[in-house]
Amino acid sequence: MPIPSHTDTDSRNRYRERRKIICENAHRHKFGEPIPKVDYVEDEVKTWGIVFDKLQPLMRKFACKEYNDVIPELHKECGFTRDNIPQLEDISQYLKAKTGYIVRPVSGLLSSRDFLNGLAFKVFFSTQYIRHHSKPLYTPEPDVCHEILGHVPMFANPEFAAFSQEIGLASIGATDDQIRELARVYWFSVEFGQCLEEGERKVYGAGLLSSFGELEYSMSSEPQLREFDPFDAGKQNYPITTYQPLYYVAKSFQDAQERMRVFAQSLKRPFNVRYNNITSSLDVDREIAISTSGVHINQAKSYGN
Repeated sequence: MPIPSHTDTDSRNRYRERRKIICENAHRHKFGEPIPKVDYVEDEVKTWGIVFDKLQPLMRKFACKEYNDVIPELHKECGFTRDNIPQLEDISQYLKAKTGYIVRPVSGLLSSRDFLNGLAFKVFFSTQYIRHHSKPLYTPEPDVCHEILGHVPMFANPEFAAFSQEIGLASIGATDDQIRELARVYWFSVEFGQCLEEGERKVYGAGLLSSFGELEYSMSSEPQLREFDPFDAGKQNYPITTYQPLYYVAKSFQDAQERMRVFAQSLKRPFNVRYNNITSSLDVDREIAISTSGVHINQAKSYGN
């Protein structure tokens, strides 16, 4: 867990212990149960407030309409304010009512496969801990500011939620190389994506929406821009410790979803899947048997069977 090097030993130790306590929520949580509440302390709420205040005016200026439209509702339903860190259980209940997504707590980064597989089932994995208070405007890894200020408002939008699920569905049964491609597509869209709004560039990626410095940089004339194309994005490498030199701009979420669907269909996988909204499970177009010797793919079947 990266901690600013200039902090004293006692402060670093207290932060590690506090984060360990918060992460126990994720370890204890069982699917279907309410997400344990975190009683955030004064330093944590203060850190949240600093980030909140810094980002809000930039959001109004640069974030897409889908993001800004949902903020008043999040304020009312989930306590989305500068002096309160929303609880994941409230967020999960809100998203479930809006788009069918639910939140599951995690104690840190997941593998690309595990995270993307979750999106297929309309599950968004989120941390509950917050960055160290000595450096409130920077974090090298996802924290509750990134998750809630960056991701959550967008997952309340049906079109964006459907686009994200398309990436997740494509990850089911994918090879390791295909997962790497899909992770790049996710990076250049859900994390650092931009879109056109009445001909004007706006931001929808959570990595930008939770980073005031890169948000302003991304909207300048300095970075390279390309029209969103998952075939291209899936082959593009990216830096993780500096601002992105390249951003992909989607014409619309509907167009991005259709392009993602075409890309997913191009991936050679042993079976295809689609999400069943009634059972919250996946329908597979093949008979699959799992044994100690591995996974066995049998004859094709119709989705209706």
